[in-house]
Amino acid sequence: MSKVVKVCNVSKKYLINHQKQEPYTALRDVMAVTISNWCRWLARPRFGPDAGRSREEFWALQDISFEVRQGDRLGIIGRNGAGKSTMLKIISRITEPTAGRVAIKGRVASLLEVGTGFHPELTGRENIFLNGAILGMSRAEINKKFDEIVAFAEVERFLDTPVKRYSSGMYVRLAFAVAAHLEPEILLIDEVLAVGDAKFQKKCLGKMKKVGEEGRTVVFVSHNMPMIASLCNQCVLLDGGRLVCKGPAVDIIQHYYSEGSNIFGEVDYSLNPRRIGDETAHLLKARIINEDGQVISESFIEEPVCIEMIYSVNVYSAQVTPNFHFFTSDGVFAFLTMDAPIDMEAKRKVLPGIYRARCKIPGNFLNDGTYYVGFALTTLQTSKVHFYEKDLLSFTVVDPIDVSATRGQYTGPIPGAVRPVLEWECEMIS
Repeated sequence: MSKVVKVCNVSKKYLINHQKQEPYTALRDVMAVTISNWCRWLARPRFGPDAGRSREEFWALQDISFEVRQGDRLGIIGRNGAGKSTMLKIISRITEPTAGRVAIKGRVASLLEVGTGFHPELTGRENIFLNGAILGMSRAEINKKFDEIVAFAEVERFLDTPVKRYSSGMYVRLAFAVAAHLEPEILLIDEVLAVGDAKFQKKCLGKMKKVGEEGRTVVFVSHNMPMIASLCNQCVLLDGGRLVCKGPAVDIIQHYYSEGSNIFGEVDYSLNPRRIGDETAHLLKARIINEDGQVISESFIEEPVCIEMIYSVNVYSAQVTPNFHFFTSDGVFAFLTMDAPIDMEAKRKVLPGIYRARCKIPGNFLNDGTYYVGFALTTLQTSKVHFYEKDLLSFTVVDPIDVSATRGQYTGPIPGAVRPVLEWECEMIS
């Protein structure tokens, strides 16, 4: 297969301006400060190391190199701030690199943000033809694909409505349908698909797989590891703007979970200036402990494990529900557990204060292996997420071969995220 994208030693630098916020002052104070600043400006160094001290250099990408072959479905993964979206914008030629170069062979369609490439004042119908023209397609070629695009996007009733009146979900459905059906050689997609519902995401995955099977290329950025594993055959892992590794998707995802920024046992944000949360609540501490309250990184399969977090509620009458998310080492969402009433309409108001939430996982429930835990606080009635730290902590469940509770005499691997000991009956009936 020929190389259709070649990224060579790409770096991207941004300059961050720091401006001190001044308190309210009287007019005479403003005049005095203005004159003082003017004098300092006249005396400032125009060149040299002391010039422009209020600007900070930030390298979003540093010396990144990789290649994408025709027909590859490449996933770009990494934690927040790793440089994934910046990399995709450089490949799509929206952003110019500070150093290095990107060589592209073929027609590129990109879906990087909701409504990318759409004119808000034009209707859905007009934007389909506008995007096709941008991709270099003739009107006849666009007409040939038009009905298929509209059917995929499910926006028939609103086709002649200006897209500025579309919901974010309608925007994404139409934008993806246009990008995927107008036959680009290279399709670039950012996390924007997360806006769509589960049914639409499944349909998009099927379409992207089909695009790859037709010999076209997909470059996909996402935090959703199961989606990456399902779609991509190759993967690139970024961390802090640097390339960590590249290779088969399954191997890179495994490396991301096992060697990434995940912490075993305990994390404390209470003294950290970085606040985890919003105006309603903040995450203060999270830890994995045994029944005796000791922080652990591993547990025998027959022993219970407790997941605990401490958080602050900052407003009156907050309706918040703590919940924990469990993932396996290959990125599969194992299960979700929350402290919530069955009746979703039930009122769950709490007063401002510090709270502890703890969940006990019984022994002989999880399978052996490593699990990653996400800590979240949510208002269920409005689906408002106050904080969600995915894969924040991890722990390993160990199953010694000499323990027969779940294995019996079998010593081979047992599939699945959970392996509960359930009540069974087996008897001869004839």
